[in-house]
Amino acid sequence: MIFKLKTIILIIFFIFCSTNLISKEIWILDKDLSIINFEIPIFIAPNAKGKFNEIDGLVEIDDEKENNKAIFSVKINSIEINYDKYKDLILSEIFFFEKKFPIALLNTKKFSYNKQKKLDIFVELNIKGFTQKVPLELKIIPLADELIQIKGKLNFSRTAFQLGIGKWSNTTILKDTVQITTNLFFFKN
Repeated sequence: MIFKLKTIILIIFFIFCSTNLISKEIWILDKDLSIINFEIPIFIAPNAKGKFNEIDGLVEIDDEKENNKAIFSVKINSIEINYDKYKDLILSEIFFFEKKFPIALLNTKKFSYNKQKKLDIFVELNIKGFTQKVPLELKIIPLADELIQIKGKLNFSRTAFQLGIGKWSNTTILKDTVQITTNLFFFKN
């Protein structure tokens, strides 16, 4: 009797787990094709522009359309910027404090998706140990059955993350709004 009960519980557990696995799609970021760019306005000078060369991420799509999630990371010291002579300053504790906080994260938590071409959601952005909810605009472009392109845009306050302390916290010259644009490609796993 106990053996039959254990067998039934195992069968139910297996069926539940199998159904759960089938109901989710995992999409993996193509790190070679994907780009995350940023731009910060500067008063009376060309804007600071650049990109992060080492990025990672994945998206999990649930058949129930409500339990989707995504997470992305950038390696801070992979930054490339048009003001290259300031790279050491940018990586220092004054801006990113890369030695203590080598990774920045973007986490969608849970979001709804039903094959829309455009999606506006709030995400948690974590930089330098600070987390803020920021709006993210997405454009989803299916390229093939197992390949999608996602273009995104978000703005955030650099001072909210203490990106620039001391005299660099002033927003008169180096403005406060940072714009991130993404061109991401995902393969179905």
